[in-house]
Amino acid sequence: MNLPNKITVSRFFLTAAFLWAMFSRSPVNDTLALVFFSLAALSDFLDGKIARSRNLITNFGALMDPLADKVMTCSAFIALVERHVLTPPPAVFELAGKSFLPKVEAWMVVIIVARELAITGLRLLAASKSVVLAAERYGKHKTISQMAAITALLVMDASVEWWPWLRDFFRLWTPMFAFVMLWVTVLLTSTSGLLYLWRNRSMYLSDM
Repeated sequence: MNLPNKITVSRFFLTAAFLWAMFSRSPVNDTLALVFFSLAALSDFLDGKIARSRNLITNFGALMDPLADKVMTCSAFIALVERHVLTPPPAVFELAGKSFLPKVEAWMVVIIVARELAITGLRLLAASKSVVLAAERYGKHKTISQMAAITALLVMDASVEWWPWLRDFFRLWTPMFAFVMLWVTVLLTSTSGLLYLWRNRSMYLSDM
């Protein structure tokens, strides 16, 4: 197994560590969750960069890299739904005289998970026909927006565990940023999924 693929596989273990931190109770568990997720997100950048620069692109990497991304982001969104039900986000922001609470709603996660399952199913169908469907530009933008939204939400939760001056700094902008990125993520996730299914429609229409 080459280095990029090892980094890809490590993302599964980092996701498990992230979930452990999310559901643990300790004075720094939210900070640990943020650290583990950040490392997992960094691994997503590194494996692709190393694979391209060293010409180590493999079919295993082309299939497992997006799968590792899906497991990581879907796990995070599902965990955040439960977190926000049990413990509402500690910060709100006001816009045009209205208060907004940046939290992950269940219907958002349904859209995100449904999209990821549909694309994974399409890739498995393609693999059964000895065809590898690589990630597209819109899909990569979707992944970046998901990671940005999750990171902002984790920072918002974890900042409660930090020094007062640092907590106050992040509360100035993190809630609004998290709220905006959540909606951007839902839009990009649904749009990229529909485009991907449409562009590769011959892959499944031929079997219908």
